[in-house]
Amino acid sequence: MPLETLWDAFRTEGYEVASAAPATTGLAHFYRAVLAFGHDDFDRAAGAARAAAEHEPGSDLFRQAAIYLARVRERGKAGVYVDGEAFAAFIRGGGNIGLYAAASEALNAVYKQYETLSLLDIGVGDGLALLPAMTKNIHRLSLIEPSEAMLARTTAELSRWGVRYEAYPTTLQAFMQTGGAPTWDVIQATWSLQSIPPDEHPAIFGWLRAHGERVLIAEFDVPLFDELYHPDRVRHVLARYEQGLAEYADDGGLVAQGFLMPVMFGYFDRSADRTNWEGPVEGWIEGLRAAGFRSIRTQALYPYWWADAVLLDAR
Repeated sequence: MPLETLWDAFRTEGYEVASAAPATTGLAHFYRAVLAFGHDDFDRAAGAARAAAEHEPGSDLFRQAAIYLARVRERGKAGVYVDGEAFAAFIRGGGNIGLYAAASEALNAVYKQYETLSLLDIGVGDGLALLPAMTKNIHRLSLIEPSEAMLARTTAELSRWGVRYEAYPTTLQAFMQTGGAPTWDVIQATWSLQSIPPDEHPAIFGWLRAHGERVLIAEFDVPLFDELYHPDRVRHVLARYEQGLAEYADDGGLVAQGFLMPVMFGYFDRSADRTNWEGPVEGWIEGLRAAGFRSIRTQALYPYWWADAVLLDAR
């Protein structure tokens, strides 16, 4: 049964009818697993994922999905960042190596265009993009990062280098409320603004326009889908995660089970609070233009497995 038939049954007759509809392919069984997971029906989700893996034993994604959902059935859902070891292995392995190297190289090229530079990094994390890009002409460095643990790793390295900095363990929204009117030559945000809901973007972009001569935003060019369980969305996520899993095929399932599977099934979780708002690059451009940026250039950074990475350069 094609996914469109299951989708139509779900839309017109509801979950129970769609979950009982026949499935004759691994993809159809996987679709039923996604629907069941989204409805907290973990017994059916695990059974459907197991059937998908049995239908297509060559699919590592179906196999990993079956392992993960069997554990969910026994222990419940896993938080995305619960397994610190898995996330550390993810962010410092696979395509992230090339991704962050490309981001650091692009940032470094910008820094070198200035004789002296004041820089604000929003969501610096543990400095994976910033630290390799650092140049000696940065005379004022400001860091915003809500995770005190990650910020501490960045500042420890900067201190070891003898670099002076201002560090703020808070969110951008909270920082914006502190008052004052500091400005920077460059404000950068590497994959951090996607955690801010779109209805807050006008205020965020307006603040960036008022406080930065130049704004650099690294994000993924992710397509939008109107429906959570639309077949095109399921196929898209499936194809992308098959690529992502292949990059960590030799780690014994650490990244797959500790990070990628929780993230992937989170895309179909109706009950979870949303924490990520990725979208097409054109949407970022429109938001920046509405805030008053007159020149917005884009630079392809890296063909990442989830989506192409792009650097927006706004002035």
